[in-house]
Amino acid sequence: MDGRRIGRVVRVLRHRLCWRQLDLAGRAGLSQSLVSLIERGHIEAVAVGKLEAVLRALDADLVLLARWRGGDLDRLLDEAHARLVGVAVELLTAAGWAVEVEVTYAVDFEQGSIDILAWHSGSAALLAVEVKSELVSVEETLRRHDAKARLAARIAVERFGWRGRTVARLLVLPEGTTPRRRVARHDAVLARAYPLRSIDARAWLSAPTTAQGSLVFLPSPPSNRARGRSGSPTRKRVRRAVTRSI
Repeated sequence: MDGRRIGRVVRVLRHRLCWRQLDLAGRAGLSQSLVSLIERGHIEAVAVGKLEAVLRALDADLVLLARWRGGDLDRLLDEAHARLVGVAVELLTAAGWAVEVEVTYAVDFEQGSIDILAWHSGSAALLAVEVKSELVSVEETLRRHDAKARLAARIAVERFGWRGRTVARLLVLPEGTTPRRRVARHDAVLARAYPLRSIDARAWLSAPTTAQGSLVFLPSPPSNRARGRSGSPTRKRVRRAVTRSI
């Protein structure tokens, strides 16, 4: 991060609001000395959460960008997401769901894409699936997933002729210590949106009679590059469910 630039941004926005450092500190729930430290560009020892609090008080956002070997990092992140989507598709099709992947939409003033939109014909149930290779912001994840679930019924009938009686949400995370620790830390919030976990979530997928929110951890297969280093890759053909208009 460019500490000096962040400091300048904070100072300029504060002046624009005609606030003192003490005013900003009060709104951010921090000390005036910390605000002063940030404005002088000394952010090395400042927790990211405190930087976010200061910028939120100024109606601004903190965006962190990691760079590694040019564009390779974005490609690696996309690969991890795509592999996890593939595992989720296998789980859903095995449970009798028809799936569509990366369903883009532009409804009124809202645009985006649903990682997986699934349809269970026997129960006339729709499922908006959000796949996260890493859970960075719980609040942002909940907000976006809620918007996608809210629009799912309209998108499903207009695009695929699926007329769902219920719309549920499924959050897919990679199996691992870090994702589980992250969920445990925010479980008071996540449990309200995704009450079904593990065995209960998988049981619901087989018989989706109610609009429940679920969260599952799925093992993400290694990348092609990793398999190449460890030995000959194994090939697996995944059959995608055929969707029909109802």
